[in-house]
Amino acid sequence: MDYGKIAGIAEKYGAKILFDENIAKYTSFNIGGVCDAVVMPNSSECITELISCCKTAGIKYYVFGKCTNVLISDNGLRGVVIIIGSDHSGIKREGTHLICDSGAPLSKICGAAKNEGLCGLEFAYGIPGTAGGALYMNAGAYGGEMKDVVLYCDYLDSDGTVKRMENADMKLSYRHSVFCGSDKVILSVCFGLCEGNKDEIAAKMAETMQKRRDKQPLEYPSAGSTFKRPEGHFAAKLIEDSGLKGFTVGGAQVSEKHSGFVINKGGATAADVERLVEEIRKKVYADSGVMLETEILKVE
Repeated sequence: MDYGKIAGIAEKYGAKILFDENIAKYTSFNIGGVCDAVVMPNSSECITELISCCKTAGIKYYVFGKCTNVLISDNGLRGVVIIIGSDHSGIKREGTHLICDSGAPLSKICGAAKNEGLCGLEFAYGIPGTAGGALYMNAGAYGGEMKDVVLYCDYLDSDGTVKRMENADMKLSYRHSVFCGSDKVILSVCFGLCEGNKDEIAAKMAETMQKRRDKQPLEYPSAGSTFKRPEGHFAAKLIEDSGLKGFTVGGAQVSEKHSGFVINKGGATAADVERLVEEIRKKVYADSGVMLETEILKVE
């Protein structure tokens, strides 16, 4: 495949582009194979041109944020991988709103909110990922979700035009949005927050982060919670009740600290994770009658 035009767009905008690049280093799981081309766009215009070029040339493309909720094939990906991350991560304040480029990490956004004395994002402190990725899956924790704080977003529609979407049209539900499974690409997100006390905001964020450190295996690579919360149950408890805490396949393991996490104990492959996940699902279903649904997106 000739990626000359893609390279030309990257050069035009001064965006990073790498060929035959191992994707593992860009994922929170540290898993994945070699990809044909990886581009880190630095503006909405760059993203728009890259995707337009891929569509015109018939090149398969993938769009990721910080790759915190994906399991990428050991064989890598053919085509163009567009990673919208730190190079497209601007944040600006307008009144009590924070308007964030889609590649802005939630940690940076929460830090900005704290520094500006804006409350509402305390629940999100410590959630890995970007503004775009968090909205895509309506990320949430400790009683809060993106649907509670997002006002609108600007996105690239399937016809190549940039449009704005209000919260009410996003179909935000548990780990789902209208963007899931579509070719719409989130370019920026507006968070609607409230004036607050900086010290109180900082204290709540610190408390949230401490809960994460105490309960989650942050010391190991993972993709966060492996399974969605089944109605009327907790995935971690079902897994633990099935005696699977610490269960290992290859380099992948059910965390001994939190059974809801599958971690990369060292040298895990995508195949290891897939086999482990299927073993968990089968055993939990046999024991409880509950079929767990994965939260992680498999990409190949």
